Amino acid sequence: MKLGYQTITWGGVVGQAQGVTSVKDLFYQTYGNTAKAIEDIASVGYQGIEIFDGNLAEYASKPEEFTSLLAKYGLSLVSVYTGANFIYDEILDDEFHKISKAIELAEKFGAINLIVGGGAQRASGIRESDYQKLAIQLDRVTDLAAAAGLTACFHPHLTTIVEGPEQLEKLMKQTKIAFCPDTAHLAAGGGDPAALIRTYSDRVRHVHLKDFQKDPFAFLPLGRGELDFKEIFAALKEIDFQGWAVVELDGYDGDAKEAAAISMKFIQENLG
Repeated sequence: MKLGYQTITWGGVVGQAQGVTSVKDLFYQTYGNTAKAIEDIASVGYQGIEIFDGNLAEYASKPEEFTSLLAKYGLSLVSVYTGANFIYDEILDDEFHKISKAIELAEKFGAINLIVGGGAQRASGIRESDYQKLAIQLDRVTDLAAAAGLTACFHPHLTTIVEGPEQLEKLMKQTKIAFCPDTAHLAAGGGDPAALIRTYSDRVRHVHLKDFQKDPFAFLPLGRGELDFKEIFAALKEIDFQGWAVVELDGYDGDAKEAAAISMKFIQENLG
């Protein structure tokens, strides 16, 4: 198992403001310093990074700057995170305009995985037909990614229509996309991360590791929250997971580098 880190912690989850009025431009983005994130991630021992599509897009016109950063610190670009609503027919073309750009950039910079979140919750409530809509579009993403040499992996996420294990089951029965279990989001959604890793063992291609606490709710570095990582690591060993496990800490009140170091120390002491 190879270890990476998401640059999200250096700035937290935001996005590109023009996406509010122009869906085709609605990339994920963190406003942190990507160069600083890469330096810090390498300094505490990780082998690769994951980055938001919007942050990678900043290097579209200056690719040598990004590749030089990776080379300087000996890191691989593992994965690019993208997402969309996927359930509104009227905006699908614009959403796929953006996703196609993310795939193009991911391929250009040598990523192997495309991490995909999405499935909007309607103001009027979830419709059962939304799962079929989401599944169809995730298959479309899977095919586009595969054509570029990437593996698309679905990431269940709080505030979407795939939060809990029952919702995940509904979706997975209808789509061929690979699975990216996020330990904290799965647990916060009422699931058992280790059990879900075992359930979908043949589809786990990428893993997000993070800890969390329920009260007050917070995402945390590994070992600082409530999750049973002994069991999670055991599940990954049981399925002989050989891919990338990426620590993805959405935000942190302290120093981002310190958080990365805390999680690395925990992995070294507990992964075995």
